[in-house]
Amino acid sequence: MTSIIAEFDEVSKLYGTFAALRKVSVQFERGRCYLVLGPNGAGKSTLLRTLAGLLKPSYGKVRVFGDGGEAEEPMEARERIGYMSHATMLYDEFSGVENLRYFASLYRGRDCVAPEEALRRVGLDPALERPVGQYSQGMKQRASLARVLISRPELLLLDEPFSNMDIASAHQMLRLLETFRSEQRTILLTTHQRELAEPLADYVLTLDAGAVASLEEGPYAKRGGLGLAAATAGAAR
Repeated sequence: MTSIIAEFDEVSKLYGTFAALRKVSVQFERGRCYLVLGPNGAGKSTLLRTLAGLLKPSYGKVRVFGDGGEAEEPMEARERIGYMSHATMLYDEFSGVENLRYFASLYRGRDCVAPEEALRRVGLDPALERPVGQYSQGMKQRASLARVLISRPELLLLDEPFSNMDIASAHQMLRLLETFRSEQRTILLTTHQRELAEPLADYVLTLDAGAVASLEEGPYAKRGGLGLAAATAGAAR
């Protein structure tokens, strides 16, 4: 039986009279990948920021990690959640390794990934001494993902992770995300590049004007759990 790792219960987020989220009720299963779609202003980033504990709902409840006991609010469990936003949240004057060593030091008592290994996993050379401020945009994006991975998060929230990436780097990231799901981590990602991310999706959640328009089974689930390699091979035929 699949466990529920996160749940929105009638969640609304208001900014004055504007509703960024409108009575959103949805459950997310452990070990699944959810592709979150919708036009600009649909509430995609607000959904992820609320689940990351960075925004507090105006109404309703968000609960996470209730499968192993009593569910928590995201703010109480932020060390188990990895959030990647449009901003890299990296220090431009530090190298990649220096950035990751700093962020790892914030997770006291948690078994973090070694900074060098985190950089290798996203395709960056840990020996590169160049400050992050001198990285290309694609390299900054990968370094930001390494920052997210450092704490071994169980819930991974990625807001436009493929921005400024070339196609080879984007496919490398997709293969890496597929590995995370095999480790029973849950992934939510937003992107305007639907055709790139959709093969990884168990479910496709579509938002419109802050409300859930649909939640449908995605290509990965329809393939019966066959991976990206199978999808690529099928497309080639």
